[in-house]
Amino acid sequence: MMESDNISIKGYTHIPYHIDTCTAEESVIKSNSFYEWLDKRRSVREFCDKPVPRELIENLIKSASTAPSGAHKQPWAFCAVSDPIIKTKIRKEAEVEEKENYERRMSKRWKKELEPFDTDMNKPFLEVAPWLIVVFKKAYEYDGKGNKHNNYYVNESIGIACGMLISAIHNAGLVTLTHTPSPMNFLGKVLGRPSNERAFMLLPVGYAKQPTYVPDLKRKELDEVAVFYE
Repeated sequence: MMESDNISIKGYTHIPYHIDTCTAEESVIKSNSFYEWLDKRRSVREFCDKPVPRELIENLIKSASTAPSGAHKQPWAFCAVSDPIIKTKIRKEAEVEEKENYERRMSKRWKKELEPFDTDMNKPFLEVAPWLIVVFKKAYEYDGKGNKHNNYYVNESIGIACGMLISAIHNAGLVTLTHTPSPMNFLGKVLGRPSNERAFMLLPVGYAKQPTYVPDLKRKELDEVAVFYE
């Protein structure tokens, strides 16, 4: 691509966009292969302590950061933790909240529906997994003069980024689960994050312990999740 190919729209530089195209038949085959690959992804709570290189985590975060966001504000911060002392602090604080959840906040029905997942208030994976990625959302930011500026569609943007992060983790041959020990204010305190950031999701990342077993769950069929208007 030559710099001369760029154009200016309302004073902003725009560059040519290119994507490899294929026939409709090829697209159907590729989309089905992608579905079958992604359908193998499962939430895993059993990790081994096999090291995961920082470069791999960096690539995962860069992949997540390609997500679209409101006005391209990219209202996220990905805090990657491998320090065992910090992971222990996070586990301790998370289990305090989880104990409160299981003993007081959660209904009997909720706890009953969690039984197939064999999960409880104890979260050892927060220490065993080589990395924890804590995703923070930025509701607002400050400019160089200290003026506050709100971001746009923050929850939608951070949700998309987390989905892309989970897919990137699966693509790398690693496993994770979405952990949300509500409330999560303790994560900002443990990690010393600024006041404009709010913890959105915690993802332990690593290799699955062998052998690892997951519930024999069935996903909803297409006609249960999609409606076509043709």
